[in-house]
Amino acid sequence: MSGRPAVPVASPTSLLVLQASRLAGFAPLERVAAVYDLDPAVVAAELAGLAVAGLAAHRDGRRSGWSLTPSGRAEGERRLAAELDAAGLRDEVTDCYRAFTVLNPRLLAVCTDWQLRDPATLNDHTDADYDAAVVATLVEIDTGARPVCARLAACLDRFGRYPRLLGAALARVEAGEGEWFTRPTIASYHTVWFELHEDLLATLNLDRATENRA
Repeated sequence: MSGRPAVPVASPTSLLVLQASRLAGFAPLERVAAVYDLDPAVVAAELAGLAVAGLAAHRDGRRSGWSLTPSGRAEGERRLAAELDAAGLRDEVTDCYRAFTVLNPRLLAVCTDWQLRDPATLNDHTDADYDAAVVATLVEIDTGARPVCARLAACLDRFGRYPRLLGAALARVEAGEGEWFTRPTIASYHTVWFELHEDLLATLNLDRATENRA
């Protein structure tokens, strides 16, 4: 089997919970469930099972939440690889990843431009022309990212969230809500882009250090 499937491959809930936990990082159950719009009760049961298996852990304290153990990250990568190969999608997803890596440095640069006028000067967003030029660059990058995201979504159903979330964040930036450009505590454009990057790395069993050396 090769090429794109007739319909996107739907990952099992157990794999979605593993991957959602990786993307969410250290996070409460509700945040893990929200990644793929899963039933929190189902996610709670899955996380409990992962904890028994030593693949996830819950921590209480001022900040309570769930996170994957190193074994959990490895197990998630193993299952993602098995899913990818069983569907015959490795070449297609790898090609999408390569297209993403061409766009990624531009996205990181434009996020820096949004935050800084130069290396020593914060952007206070009082120069409307400067901000408009930065937003225009983001729109250009997004135009290039759309077909990549569409190809990924056509392969694996769990990638279908990215066109929607990136589009929503961009619309809010264009509407003047600048926090939707880079703020890390919301589904800003940069936050969603970072998750897409992490999703691709996990799916292809790559790491950022190896990617940067390459």
